Amino acid sequence: MRGRPVEHHGPAGDPDKRVLRREFLDVRNRLTAAEIREAGRGLAERALELPELAAGRTVAAYVSVGSEPATLPLLEALRARGVRVLLPALLPDNDLDWGEYTGPDSLEHIRHNGKMALFEPSGARLGPDAVTDADVVLLPGLAVDAHGMRLGRGGGSYDRVLARLERAGARPRLVVLLYDTEVVARVPAEAHDRPVHAVVTPSGVRRFPGS
Repeated sequence: MRGRPVEHHGPAGDPDKRVLRREFLDVRNRLTAAEIREAGRGLAERALELPELAAGRTVAAYVSVGSEPATLPLLEALRARGVRVLLPALLPDNDLDWGEYTGPDSLEHIRHNGKMALFEPSGARLGPDAVTDADVVLLPGLAVDAHGMRLGRGGGSYDRVLARLERAGARPRLVVLLYDTEVVARVPAEAHDRPVHAVVTPSGVRRFPGS
């Protein structure tokens, strides 16, 4: 990926998160389709080396959109291994329902009111609590810092997922998928934010303290 890492050392708070999100998205939006595809292949290769994914029977993942690192190669590789892959479906209140991924034909392109179009599972909905069955949860994001704190897009959907996992006493491994330049020194964190266990980028895996 072209460009230099975006770093932040200022005080925590929503305004800083908004500025950072714009900066990371600006860098992503300069990527070509070929660069996004290449990053997706590298991401899949590195992710499949994770012992957690080798042992996992159920993995909650997502389908990348726009300039996000491409995830379809990873989803297909997991399915070929016989892993049960769950994908999110956005609900009107920004919470997430879940359905099973059974191949590219099991996806539908849905444009939610005032939001970006997403690829979601076309089959039966399993309910928001289905994610508590996952051994590994693959998270989208825009950046992660040296302490494993993830910067998301700001919709709050995955904050709800992480809170649901905590309430249920579920302890899946949390792994964020990013470009190499999106692993930075620090991002703003708030009381409700939870660290991830690892980040996978096209060039490798980094684990965080306590993982």
